Parts: sequence; C-alpha cells; structure tokens
Amino acid sequence: MREQGEITVFLLDDHEVVRRGVRELLSSEPGIEVVGEAGTAEEALVRIPATRPDVAILDVRLPDGSGVEVCREIRSRQENTACLMLTSYADDEALFDAIMAGASGYVLKAIRGSELPAAVRDVAAGRSLLDPVATARVLERLREGGGRRGDDRLAHLTDQERRILDLIGEGLTNRAIGERLHLAEKTIKNYVSGLLSKLGMERRSQAAAYVARLQAGGEARPAHGT
Repeated sequence: MREQGEITVFLLDDHEVVRRGVRELLSSEPGIEVVGEAGTAEEALVRIPATRPDVAILDVRLPDGSGVEVCREIRSRQENTACLMLTSYADDEALFDAIMAGASGYVLKAIRGSELPAAVRDVAAGRSLLDPVATARVLERLREGGGRRGDDRLAHLTDQERRILDLIGEGLTNRAIGERLHLAEKTIKNYVSGLLSKLGMERRSQAAAYVARLQAGGEARPAHGT
C-alpha cells in the first residue's frame, strides 16, 4: 500500500540505463515511490493509466513517438497526473509542444541529481517548472498565430503530420490511415492529437473541413509527401 502523502512516479525513457539511474535516485528519496516504467510511448499509454501516478517523467524523444504526445494523451485522461518532460535537447519547438500538451515542467537530463527529486516534488504540488521567459515566447507565438492565414499554420506540422492531415481530408479513419502509412492505429491517434493541437482545433472534423477549405480556396494543401 502507498504511504499517506507519498508521491508516486512513473518513468518513460527508451534507455534502460537512464531509467535505472532515475529510479534509483528517486527511490532513495523519502516520500517518493516509483510505481512503474516504460521504454516506449505505446507501453506508457497502457501502464500510466493503470498505475495513476502523481507525476509522470517523460522522455521527449522516443522510438515510436514522442513524450509530448504521451503527455497530451495522459493529461486528457487523468488531470491529476502532472507531466515532467525530461530531455537531452533544449529547443523552443519542443518547449512549445510541451506547454501546449499540458506539461508542468521541462528539464534537461544534465540536471543535477539533487535537483530532480525537488522538481518532482514541485510539479506534484501543482507548481510549474516552465521557464517564465521561454513561456512568454510561447504565448507570443500563440498571439501571433491568431492572426495568421490558415495555410501558414501548416509550417508548424511535421511532414508526417501533414501526410496524416491530408488523409483526414480524404475522410480516412485512424485505422485506414495506419494501414496506408504502415503504422499502428494508436500511433496515428497520437499524431492526430498533435496536429489538432498545433492547428488550434479540438476535433478531426474541423481538420477535415480545414483541408476542404484549403482545396476550395486554391491555397497550398498539406504536402502528401513520400
């Protein structure tokens, strides 16, 4: 049984050595318990809802997707789980995606060992670890985005997201898109969630209508790519 007041943590990282190091570090801290771990986005999306941790520490780059996609999915299912993004790379694009996905913190793997438990405690208590200056840049991007033409928003999509948006416009389901692109249906669902967030939309029907408007207006349609 979990002790009262204990912070429960889930680890997602595709490197076993990193997971082991983080697990040992956190397990040695009083009041913190690691309740599960995963090496892929697919595993995490099954195990995190089952363990219902207070904090999910998520690697940004994964072999089958992104920790940002996992964060977005988990936050939509269980708001009581705070997500702390852990990455080797610092860039505005990843930070932008993390904030949009609902992450509570974004820290580099170069963080000192003593700082990670403190970060876990902070996000578990509802505090944000997002740098105010970087967050201000993201908010500025959102304000600027409000006045852009629709086709300009495509610049924020990856090539894969553009291909999937194009197929949504053709009326394909997630399963059909997965079969077309040789990807798992769950992976497609994650991609769809990501592109909808970047486009400022909530439903795939909005995305389909968006593609139709682009085509009807003669504007640049999503690149189908190869």
